Amino acid sequence: MSHRDGRQLGGQARGLPCAAASLGLVWAAWLAGASHAGVAPTGSVAPLPSARAVVVDEPGAVVTFSPKLEPVRRAIERGMTHLTATADATAAWRSLMSTQDVVGIKVYSGPGATSGTRPAVAEALVQSLLAAGWPAERLILWDRELAHLRRARFVELADKYRVRVAGAREAGYDTNHYYASPFIGQLVAGDHEFGREGPGIGRHSYVSKLVTEEMTKIINLVPLLNHNLAGVSGNLFSLAFGSVDNTLRFAGNPGAFAVAVPEIYALPVLGDRVVLNIVDALIAQYYGEERSLLHYSVVLDELRLSTDAVALDVLSIQELERQRQLADVPQTRTDLTLYQNATLVEIGVSDLRRIVIEQAP
Repeated sequence: MSHRDGRQLGGQARGLPCAAASLGLVWAAWLAGASHAGVAPTGSVAPLPSARAVVVDEPGAVVTFSPKLEPVRRAIERGMTHLTATADATAAWRSLMSTQDVVGIKVYSGPGATSGTRPAVAEALVQSLLAAGWPAERLILWDRELAHLRRARFVELADKYRVRVAGAREAGYDTNHYYASPFIGQLVAGDHEFGREGPGIGRHSYVSKLVTEEMTKIINLVPLLNHNLAGVSGNLFSLAFGSVDNTLRFAGNPGAFAVAVPEIYALPVLGDRVVLNIVDALIAQYYGEERSLLHYSVVLDELRLSTDAVALDVLSIQELERQRQLADVPQTRTDLTLYQNATLVEIGVSDLRRIVIEQAP
């Protein structure tokens, strides 16, 4: 039941004007009492092909925990040409999308410019896309909240290149596209149904109009940063929880969280628009989550690219666990149910044995 076909998934079916009310495959398994929602019934899901992940080493890209623009741009373009088997960066970008597309560059700005997505990486990406012929007005730097983007210096960056910058919350939410689940949580200011009462209120997470009405393609650009529930502040979590409202209801329930994240990502209006995932692995922070803690960080001078969001996320979790072990700090073993669930709904590959890692020359 892929989110790339016409069958129902994650509370929404392609082609319908609004999301269907019935539950997705993962919710049904979870509510039926499965100890791990990511364990599929025998024969229900066909084996997925292997995923490719490209790792780009760029020594000297970070100096005293500060990324340098030119080395970072070189790393992005080396990774892109290797990933797409093209001769140059322009051909690489145009193999994934058209200059007529409105490209949303999804950053993770909450932790700030040091430990979240680093502005230098976003800047290098914007430079490369502009050089490849994208009009500035068709590039959007975005995240859940404009205030986070401003604090992390993305508004300043957008002004420099005259690209757009936007917050999903400020754009408002589209009542024709939503994720439905049985959990009713605490609605907060900014959620579409905040302050309302009545049957069914609080069961929906609506997708931002920024996604549904303004962008046609999405590039995920996330840091190599731990997350206490997801394991990593990665591609699945960043896009899913950055695109919809009413997410607080999942934050305190690890089982519900592990179901909701991949099912939200699998909404066709989200997952089908993603053309590329990039992990900013210039610096790995293995503790701290939303706080910048450089004493729990290590410089890797790497970028990682793939069209498979799940594969990159599980590789990031593996790397963070390795760094905690090397630093001889208390170990945190991540429950991979979320990523097994993602494989169940055919978003990508969560089995490390089936991920092909390639080094860009």
